[in-house]
Amino acid sequence: GSTYSTKVFRVTFLTLAASLAVPLLGVIVLLDCPIDPQPISLKEPPLLVGALEPNTKLREAERLWENQLHGPESIATTGDVLFTGTADGKILKIEDGEIQTIARIGHGPCGAFEDEPTCGRPLGIRVGPNNTLFVADAYYGLYEVDPDTGETKMLVSTKTLIEGQKLSFVNDLTVTRDGRKIYFTDSSSKWQRRDFLFLLLEGTDDGRQVSLTQGILLEYDTVTKEVKILMVGLRFPNGVQLSPAEDFILVQETTMARIRRYYVSGLMKGGADMFVENMPGLPDNIRLSSSGGYWVAMSAVRHNPGFSWLDFLSEKTWIKRMIFKLLSQETVMNFVPKYSLVVELSETGSYKRSFHDPKGVVAPYISEAHEHNGYLYLGSFRSPFICRLNLQHV
Repeated sequence: GSTYSTKVFRVTFLTLAASLAVPLLGVIVLLDCPIDPQPISLKEPPLLVGALEPNTKLREAERLWENQLHGPESIATTGDVLFTGTADGKILKIEDGEIQTIARIGHGPCGAFEDEPTCGRPLGIRVGPNNTLFVADAYYGLYEVDPDTGETKMLVSTKTLIEGQKLSFVNDLTVTRDGRKIYFTDSSSKWQRRDFLFLLLEGTDDGRQVSLTQGILLEYDTVTKEVKILMVGLRFPNGVQLSPAEDFILVQETTMARIRRYYVSGLMKGGADMFVENMPGLPDNIRLSSSGGYWVAMSAVRHNPGFSWLDFLSEKTWIKRMIFKLLSQETVMNFVPKYSLVVELSETGSYKRSFHDPKGVVAPYISEAHEHNGYLYLGSFRSPFICRLNLQHV
């Protein structure tokens, strides 16, 4: 009797499973997918050994102004005054522990996903030679802000066509010491900042010379007011940094886990090469370190040994389609491991040291590491605080 009922149960169960699976598959096939993913070929991630050896040094960081800031992505400093831009569209000045809103490029309401394009999202922020601020707003473009009066001046608008292309996702900027030239990235001509996960996982095909989703590196001349495109076909160009000698610019290519170098002066002027390939994570912003090298914040880590979701998905376009047919970007973000990693590169691009927080306990989702007076200030595009790490103690 029991074998008969087991059989009946099995048949019933399989019939039921099939009757549910077939329509579900049908629905999945018919559902629209917001992205058109291309296979991305990444090398096996580097082993986390030597200078990249995992540690818990980032856990020694202290959280500052907790729950008073919304996603302070990038940080700039003059003297003891700190500036940052937040997810609610504000450009803030922090002096003697007091937070003051000095400007807002967009307008409210702010806070919800769909508000971002009108609210604005200040990302890269830098201090120019006369202590004015230069700000890259993802939706509005490149701005100059007077930190004393809060007056904002538009330098490059996203509405302006540049060589026939509109800017969709202005991301980071770096400024020459004399303030004459600003180099900045536009991460995509298709996706906006709120769709950065789509941009990351869609990738684009190397074979397509001018793809729909290409990112670019641009130059703005503050005297002639001219904008020039310097590099095209970049996959999610993100943080940018001029070298200390101002002879080249480093551009983080997030999707490809690498840093490209573009020469702005000298014999190589106008040429480009690879600075660092196959990094242990996805590079976000890059800033100078006091040793003459660079601090790179990783927005996600590629574990080796271990499992790297990015590497696993890189060639599997059908899984990426399935994920975004069924889940929102917010939901997908919740599955990304909160592993925090900051690396210091030498001037030639070798790894000098790394600071880790394996579960993102203290400092999750680090977008930038900004060194100032012996401290490393850590920006985060999702956290409600800035972290500060004493470099003398690590």
